[in-house]
Amino acid sequence: MIDSKNISKISNTDYEDLIKKSLSFETNKEKSIVDGKVVSIDKENVIIDVGLKSEGRIPISEFTRPGQSPEINIGDNYKVYIDKVDGKNGETRLSREKAVKQAAWNNLQDSFTNGKSVVGIPFNRVKGGLSVDLDGVIAFLPGSQVDSRQTMRDTKELLNKPIDLLILKMDKYRGNIVVSHKAISDIELQEQRNKLLSTIREGSIVKGKVKNITDYGAFIDLGGIDGLVHVTDISWKKINHPSEELTIGSEIKVKVLKYDEEITRLSLGIKQLTEDPWDSVDDKFKLDGTYEVKVTAISDQVVTINMHENFDGFIQIQNLSWLKKPPHPSKIVQIDDQLTVKLIEIDKEKRRLNCSLKQLKENPWDTITKNYKVEDILETQIVNKVDFGIFVKIFEEIDGMVHISDLDWDEKKGNNLLQSMQKGDKIKVKILEIDSSKERVSLSVKHLTEDPVQKYISKNPIKSIVSGKIISIDEKGITVNLEENINGFIKKSNLSSNKNEQKIDHFAKGETIDSMIVSYDNKLRKINLSIKNKEIDEEKKTLSEYGSKDSGASLGDILGDALNKQSN
Repeated sequence: MIDSKNISKISNTDYEDLIKKSLSFETNKEKSIVDGKVVSIDKENVIIDVGLKSEGRIPISEFTRPGQSPEINIGDNYKVYIDKVDGKNGETRLSREKAVKQAAWNNLQDSFTNGKSVVGIPFNRVKGGLSVDLDGVIAFLPGSQVDSRQTMRDTKELLNKPIDLLILKMDKYRGNIVVSHKAISDIELQEQRNKLLSTIREGSIVKGKVKNITDYGAFIDLGGIDGLVHVTDISWKKINHPSEELTIGSEIKVKVLKYDEEITRLSLGIKQLTEDPWDSVDDKFKLDGTYEVKVTAISDQVVTINMHENFDGFIQIQNLSWLKKPPHPSKIVQIDDQLTVKLIEIDKEKRRLNCSLKQLKENPWDTITKNYKVEDILETQIVNKVDFGIFVKIFEEIDGMVHISDLDWDEKKGNNLLQSMQKGDKIKVKILEIDSSKERVSLSVKHLTEDPVQKYISKNPIKSIVSGKIISIDEKGITVNLEENINGFIKKSNLSSNKNEQKIDHFAKGETIDSMIVSYDNKLRKINLSIKNKEIDEEKKTLSEYGSKDSGASLGDILGDALNKQSN
């Protein structure tokens, strides 16, 4: 302050020098860090006195991190950066952020140059990582640099907690800093790894944490090094997947089975921590003994069962059923079924307990003939339908088959009948054949009624003269319909007794003709007809009635007389 009593003693020149010095002093403060005191606070700004003729204001956001409330009081002292003296509105432009950054950059640069760690506080999650406060300087922590163990599932756990970091990259011009926590954890892991490897041996028992689970096993983090427990080394009993016994993150004890120093590969075991149950298998199981078991797995050829806490048993498909061609195991048993089985083999070499389900039952093929015989009629149920017929339930595990040809005497009706049938339908059948050696039962639906062809033959035996309508003609002969669904066939050679008249074109479809039944094929249910035999038979009858070869009369005379008699 200028003393008013002595002001007259200061010349104009001296006064100008004082003003210049004052302005020079204030100008020299620009771009520097000074001490400031908080003199006022409003909603948006903090007013700071830095000892100049005008005070400066700083946005309140520069005194706190995003998302946090500022803790500022009037009278507090802060280091601030003077950006401009007597700015646009006559105020001094100040910056708290620049003061903090400029003070921190020197320390951070030293840490970066010398590879020293720094302490930062992650305060916000951004795309690809985290924003970190390094004493007021904002740095970026990429997600890939958070931790080498990859055990952290959510980076939210790191927010607002101090962590040690290494600076990977600095660019003061752009104001960019990239940091890493993984680099520090890598160093810690390497130290743990070296310590672990110096003490580990085959047979060692160590603690670890389940890091990852795959179809073939589980990876265990032993602290700096991972080892693999193969699925077969998790339990003495068979398991389908490691997740049945292990969970990620759980702490367990493991035994080192094999250690390859060159590639630092560790093979671990869990079941080896307990006694091998197969050492006492004879104390627990006896051949031909029966045991209550539970179905644990089913495949195309075998059913796996749990015999005991540490023992699995196996039932091969041929030991599930007495059927020569048993169905898929899933048709006989289901997962979690409780069964009673017979132990038929203890295979110590293959470590297998082989069991049988069928040996606890009598072979139904040995007793089927005691209960059923050919010609028996059964009321049963359709258990399966295929293109060539149906299968029906007969006795215990035994099914019988009705071929499509045995559904109806009319083959066309048989096809339609098969289409209309459904699994589960009730049906009546007749037993045609029981073959225990081939494990086969042949059945029929059509044999429940009389064969219409047989019925026709019984009324019209061999050598009977029958009448019918031609329904088809081909090079081999003609087909004649005798009654509904009953046809006969005349071979070309049987069309006439005169070889010259054995011609197909002498006949027409729809024409009614007479012929003789000459034979019947039971297997093919085929009626063979002949016009030739009919004519020969008529000729013989005429000869026997009107003359003989020794009478001297010609055949023409005899036939003429016969015709005259018929006309009279």
